[in-house]
Amino acid sequence: MPRTDMPHNGRPHSLDAWWMPFTANRQFKAAPRLLVRAEGMYYRDADDRPILDGAAGLWCCNAGHARPRIVQAIQQQAATLDFAPPFQMGSPLPFVLAERLATLAPGPLNHAFFTNSGSEAVDTAMKIVLGYHRLRGEGQRTRFIGREKAYHGVGFGGLSIGGLPNNRKGFGPLLAGSDFLRHTLDLSRNAFSPGLPRHGAELAEDLERLIALHDASTIAAVFVEPIAGSAGVILPAPGYLQRLREICDQHGILLVFDEVITGFGRVGNAFAAQRFGVTPDLLTMAKGLTNGAVPMGAVLVSDAIHDAYMQGPPGAIELFHGYTYSGHPLACAAALAALDTYAAEGLFDRAIELGEYWQTRLHSLRGLPNVVDIRNFGLIGAVELAPRKGAPGSRGYEVFERCFRDGQLLVRCTGDVIALSPPLIIEREQIDRIVDVLGEMIRATG
Repeated sequence: MPRTDMPHNGRPHSLDAWWMPFTANRQFKAAPRLLVRAEGMYYRDADDRPILDGAAGLWCCNAGHARPRIVQAIQQQAATLDFAPPFQMGSPLPFVLAERLATLAPGPLNHAFFTNSGSEAVDTAMKIVLGYHRLRGEGQRTRFIGREKAYHGVGFGGLSIGGLPNNRKGFGPLLAGSDFLRHTLDLSRNAFSPGLPRHGAELAEDLERLIALHDASTIAAVFVEPIAGSAGVILPAPGYLQRLREICDQHGILLVFDEVITGFGRVGNAFAAQRFGVTPDLLTMAKGLTNGAVPMGAVLVSDAIHDAYMQGPPGAIELFHGYTYSGHPLACAAALAALDTYAAEGLFDRAIELGEYWQTRLHSLRGLPNVVDIRNFGLIGAVELAPRKGAPGSRGYEVFERCFRDGQLLVRCTGDVIALSPPLIIEREQIDRIVDVLGEMIRATG
């Protein structure tokens, strides 16, 4: 029988029942922005208008939308093996995907633990870190070091090491024992820097300060995003990540890269770790892993960490952790097809090939009213606007909404920062369109 509750015109009968995430629900439902179809570089809204995707959905659709190889893989897998239990059982695709990821990853990151999101990947990495130190007789290493303005998902672990105040303040004390490096955003010295900022490598020395405060023997790991996306595209100065690696090595602290946003070609190469030449001990991923088509995350783990767990009786469970949907067959099929698409179309090279043009066009917006900074690296960009007095975030939101309604362009809005991360299939004329529309909407916003 046909479904009678499905909207025929792209508009649901009611918007009330869904409590939307990270959304001003009453504001949205008074004037909804509904996307109903997508293909390539474009969404279609409920009025059938083409909406140019300047954000890869939510940093995740790196190969664009409705890619045939990925669609077909999901359809075929659903008809073949829709689900298989991952506890004490297995199915083929998670093993195949883990091997593919190990081949793509830098250095000794040869083992993958599958999750369903970036948030779960971060919490999983935290547990693996704690267990690793305990196995080595250093169970006192329980402290995590995050960074101000960092976003590591919304699990209690990720919130505890994340540095976005609005995400933290409503949920109590969170996990004890976390501390924070300073963020690397410095408009006074680095505003309008093309590419990586010149100043700020010395901020890595903050880690030495925290080590002196807490003692290295208590610190389990340092978590950083190579580029902080959700806080508004905050970039590291050359040498910053390298120095964090050196300090961690000196003191026996693990280094974890959160590459949920930067993975899968966003900055060039498979991962930012390779683009920046720094190999972490663990690496979290999600989003572009399946091109956003099916929820999935993963933690890549070094040989040394993995092998520390593979001791004791062969019949003993090594890690009491996992999810019903770890290595879900549909997610694995989507991920393998996404990796095939990236490889067949050379998409990991696009951020380097187009990076200079992207940078030039974005920085052409300098001098527009209320623009206080422009940041870029690879195919990531941000335009920061001066906040309105007494109404921070309102100017950024108005530009975001104008882009959608008047410019048929989807961008990200995080406070007064307009963030951009288009699909890697973008062409130069579409870069021009993004910049031209954004500039027009900034001019139109008081």
